[in-house]
Amino acid sequence: MRANFVLSEIGVGLRRNITMTFAVIVSVALSLSLLGGSLLAREQVSSMKDFWYDKVQVSIFLCNKNDAESGDPACAKGAVTEEQKLEIETDLEKFDIVDQIFFETAEEAYEHYQEQQKDSPIAAVVTPDQMQESFRVKLHDPEKYEVVSTAFAGREGVHSVQDQRALLENLFQLLNGVNIAALALMALMLVVALLLIVNTVRVSAFSRRRETGIMRLVGASSFYIQTPFIMEAALAGLLGALLACVLLVGGKYFLIDNFLDTRIAVIDFVGWDAVMSVLPFLLVVGALMPGIAALFALRKYLKV
Repeated sequence: MRANFVLSEIGVGLRRNITMTFAVIVSVALSLSLLGGSLLAREQVSSMKDFWYDKVQVSIFLCNKNDAESGDPACAKGAVTEEQKLEIETDLEKFDIVDQIFFETAEEAYEHYQEQQKDSPIAAVVTPDQMQESFRVKLHDPEKYEVVSTAFAGREGVHSVQDQRALLENLFQLLNGVNIAALALMALMLVVALLLIVNTVRVSAFSRRRETGIMRLVGASSFYIQTPFIMEAALAGLLGALLACVLLVGGKYFLIDNFLDTRIAVIDFVGWDAVMSVLPFLLVVGALMPGIAALFALRKYLKV
């Protein structure tokens, strides 16, 4: 009998405040969608870092005749010699952090340049003798680039030392910035949802003040009186969380699997396992957050 009464009160409360309940559901859905999207974005950035950092190399560019004749300060002592190249390679092999060493000749560098810049008008005037020879070094830990840079930058025959990882940092910083912006927007939407929940509970408590007064007179406990209000908020939040789950699943299926994944092959997008691991968390947050907010609101607006 008590369970039926509580359920009936929940239904009455939802019907009386249907517009505000709908606003709570939408606000919770949007805020939790942004939260879930942010969690998946963080997973995506981490996955991309692991994927690309494992492939980046440290490039040691060597001086050629053009560098020396043009007065480049790094090549003031002339083009690299065979002895200097052998010494550089020998020293590289001594480093424990070095995984693999590749030597690229000027001809190979020219071929790669022509492939990459075939649509550029500059490619037609570049000659093989203008290209630099280089050592491409793959490290066990790309974070230790400074060890190689310190050891070889400024050495005779070395023009410059470049870390490919630095070229990716701007991309990852941009992605992290987008993720932070999404979290900030999520926090704002969460505040809006909480304010709507508090206001909905306040209106619901005011509209049923006669019923709650009678319940107090007949000796009903505080918990028994507050339960319908808390359950209303929790139910609205759970519906919002379910809607957020639908949005995330739809975004994964339509936006990632059927659009981005077919057009951007170089990125390994997050899989369904990552999405499914986020959904239960959203459901729990969606149910608990409004319920807790309603409990605190009732202490102020429903004196029992």
